Amino acid sequence: MEGTFIGKVKHFYSKISVAVLEPSDVLKAGDTIRIVGNDGTDFTQPVESMEIEHQKIEEAKPGDLIGLKVSQRVRRGCCVYKV
Repeated sequence: MEGTFIGKVKHFYSKISVAVLEPSDVLKAGDTIRIVGNDGTDFTQPVESMEIEHQKIEEAKPGDLIGLKVSQRVRRGCCVYKV
């Protein structure tokens, strides 16, 4: 079960383990996401930290460009689902 597609990773900052994402649906702290990539990336994690322009947020709206803390390495183009 993949869940609801909410966007693709636009960039990944490996030193701080942050993925840049523009969600197509509301995403809230505490939601569970699944990240899937063509390179074998496939993991599920809770949304623990999101930021817009270095300001912590609790909810991202469609079209926001957010930084999302991730537990594993991801790559540009990985699909993000809300489960």
